[in-house]
Amino acid sequence: MENHKGIEEKIFSHLKKYPKTTKIIEIGIGKNFYVAEKLHHEGYLIKASDIKKNPDLTSISYRTDDIFSPDISLYTDADLIYSIRPGVEMMPALIEIAKKAECELLVYHLGNEIYKDGGELIDCGVILHRYYKPPR
Repeated sequence: MENHKGIEEKIFSHLKKYPKTTKIIEIGIGKNFYVAEKLHHEGYLIKASDIKKNPDLTSISYRTDDIFSPDISLYTDADLIYSIRPGVEMMPALIEIAKKAECELLVYHLGNEIYKDGGELIDCGVILHRYYKPPR
């Protein structure tokens, strides 16, 4: 298995293909800020959320939020939401947030875990799952 930073570097490389004007939110950031911080340092408009408070995350706009009872206003200006290794039980809530916010949802799953049909697969050196893309 590839080390975590190699996986996250590939996710970052994929995300940096989006225009820098893309408003991005990482949901469930936890204590692994690698992708979000790299996007921030590249000049992307990046925010993060997690159910737990995280005083160590200082360079990125961060809010606590419970995705099972979300403050949808945190997400409505986003163009893209991504989540790295969310629990499969989080997937219905993530998809619902993306639909309500009318933004794309990309997920990197732990191992071979997927939700339902797995969405649209994106191979960027690791497999990302696009579970929602708003019609435009």
